[in-house]
Amino acid sequence: MRTPRIDIDIRKIAHNTQQLKKFYGTKKIEITGVTKLIGGNPKIATVLVDNGIQILADSRIENIKRMIKGGVQAQYLLLRTPSLSQVEEVVIYTDISLNSELKILKELSKYAVIHHIIHKVVLMVELGDLREGIMPLEIDNTVKEVLELKGINFIGIGSNFACYGGISPDINKMNELSSIAIHLENKFKISLTIISGGNSANYNWFQSSKSIGRINNLRLGESIFLGREALCRKAIPNLFTDAFTLVAEIIETKIKPSKPYGEVHQNANGKIKKFKDKGEMNRGILAIGRQDVAVSGIMPKQNLSILGASSDHIVIDNTKSNLKVGDTVEFSLKYKALLRVLNSSDITKNLIN
Repeated sequence: MRTPRIDIDIRKIAHNTQQLKKFYGTKKIEITGVTKLIGGNPKIATVLVDNGIQILADSRIENIKRMIKGGVQAQYLLLRTPSLSQVEEVVIYTDISLNSELKILKELSKYAVIHHIIHKVVLMVELGDLREGIMPLEIDNTVKEVLELKGINFIGIGSNFACYGGISPDINKMNELSSIAIHLENKFKISLTIISGGNSANYNWFQSSKSIGRINNLRLGESIFLGREALCRKAIPNLFTDAFTLVAEIIETKIKPSKPYGEVHQNANGKIKKFKDKGEMNRGILAIGRQDVAVSGIMPKQNLSILGASSDHIVIDNTKSNLKVGDTVEFSLKYKALLRVLNSSDITKNLIN
């Protein structure tokens, strides 16, 4: 089969989805499936829906269009605050969007009225990670204005953690979000249906908390696809961590010096590297590079090591494995590497099981 490719074990993704729904369902938390990692791949998205996920969330409107075109039956949530330049598409192609700017909300309202659509919105609240979100002291004024917008249905609040600042969604943060939800419901005489406490980083909070307050939703991608929580990247019990395997082909093997020779300047990555002289070694070249994958986020499954990479090549120490031209090397992947691979048109996606 053509390489480079990513082998995707559908059975393992289905298992992880089922287990996470069961796990979080013990305290009545619903899961929103985040599909940005898979680039909105309709076949993989269908696996989530077939295993009980009702809302699919993506940060890219093009990914949502791809899933709709692929016949995936779900509610669609735009994970990233809409750009002013795409608000009409957001109204047409999504059911829900996360928001933090009144100017954008007013534009969503305008196009919702034009298209005779009621667009649902979740307001994001800033609780310390310092990415998107309305400051808590400003939430009342924002909600007051949102409730007056035609074509807009304010259905909930949420917050984000461990993405920009690495801030943990601990019990204090979750209690604060719950308190804000209760306050808004009491002040404005409304009922919020979604209180979204965060993402795959919320695993430890959920596991250790006797009470989850008003939190009833989490947005999960990494836990589903990689079987890990997003604070320390520890494996979650009973989940598969190997649903994805990157496969690259060897296109050269040669006995060469371990240290480049000649006058040294910047390499293709703009760096001046220093090398240790380890004598001659069996060096291999793989037909994949930094253009395809975040090389620091892949780990070879065979007994070899990565020496370095350029845009189109990865160089390996092949001394112990002694692989030949045409042989393949398999890698497990961290989140950042998998994100690039699955969104690369040059990597073949091979669904198995």
